[in-house]
Amino acid sequence: MPGTDEKTVYWRNKPEDRNPREVLKKVYEALKEKGYSPIDQIVGYLLSGDPTYITSHLGARNLIRRIERDELLEELVRSYLEKLEE
Repeated sequence: MPGTDEKTVYWRNKPEDRNPREVLKKVYEALKEKGYSPIDQIVGYLLSGDPTYITSHLGARNLIRRIERDELLEELVRSYLEKLEE
């Protein structure tokens, strides 16, 4: 019978893995831990879409690729503007 020896793997995403704010925090920490300039690396990724700007340390590269770049940018702008209103 075809397919009887195949396994289906289901990955469970944590809710925070789909939250742009949480993803940016985790990626920031991973970049910082590796000694990179987190702001420069994240900006490079946002402008180019090249995932090699983000370290694979702590799964940061896979994590950031789950969120569209425009969603990440929206979160950054929203967060910045909210801080201005305080």
